Amino acid sequence: MDVRLPRVLLAGLVGAALATAGCALQGLLKNPMADPYIIGISSGAGLGAAISMFIFALPVQLISFILALMTIFTVYNISRVAGKVPVDILLLSGIAIGLFLNAITSWIIFKTESPHQLIAWLMGGFWVVLWSEVKITGVLVIVGVLMLYRYAWSLNVMLMGEEQAQYMGVDIERVKLYVLILSSLITAAAVSVSGLIGFVGLIIPHIMRIIVGPDHRILFPASTLMGAIFLIFADTLTRTDSILCLLGLPVGIVTAMFGAPFFIYLLRKRRKTLYA
Repeated sequence: MDVRLPRVLLAGLVGAALATAGCALQGLLKNPMADPYIIGISSGAGLGAAISMFIFALPVQLISFILALMTIFTVYNISRVAGKVPVDILLLSGIAIGLFLNAITSWIIFKTESPHQLIAWLMGGFWVVLWSEVKITGVLVIVGVLMLYRYAWSLNVMLMGEEQAQYMGVDIERVKLYVLILSSLITAAAVSVSGLIGFVGLIIPHIMRIIVGPDHRILFPASTLMGAIFLIFADTLTRTDSILCLLGLPVGIVTAMFGAPFFIYLLRKRRKTLYA
């Protein structure tokens, strides 16, 4: 009750949050290679962790969450052009801000005598999980995910083009703003308690899109459920003394080890199907 269950629940919440945010951003940006970290959220959270650990000795989760949200609001305001947010400028702004924040984090690591704690956090994992973290993260993730579901139809229409979506009555800029805010909220809530866990927000929506199709009304809940299952499975491997020698590894390493080869396999299989 105090060790295993909160860890399993938190892994499920983080996996669901990352997969749902990745699904929303891939639909919004019309890019299947987009993930929750592409617009600098992870960089802001990483800098927040570095600041809290080595400068002000503040709670890591709180500062990471605040810095992640500040990052997305900065990227959004930089990307605004005449009251609109072009997707290409949003991506470029996120990449630029992310690289800048990564540079500051790297500088802090370089200047720190014992950076092992921060490096372990940046790799992502669930080591000591408290029920308080599960409760706070659960509220933020569940509310954010359910609110994202409301924009499933709008994202479906926007896939046909922004002009067609406007013709059908969709407020494009409002949808962009709310999807970005909600995706950033649940990603920041997840990253602040788990560190940086890659590939979940990238591969899970992509795999589920192949399985269930591009309709976000089905794709959203499918990605949420599969993201939770995948991350719980990956975290279980890190707690199991198996022939894979994964015992004690950060879960971010495990998701990358399994996610990258499987993702490449799916891409090659899909390419052969398309061009056969």
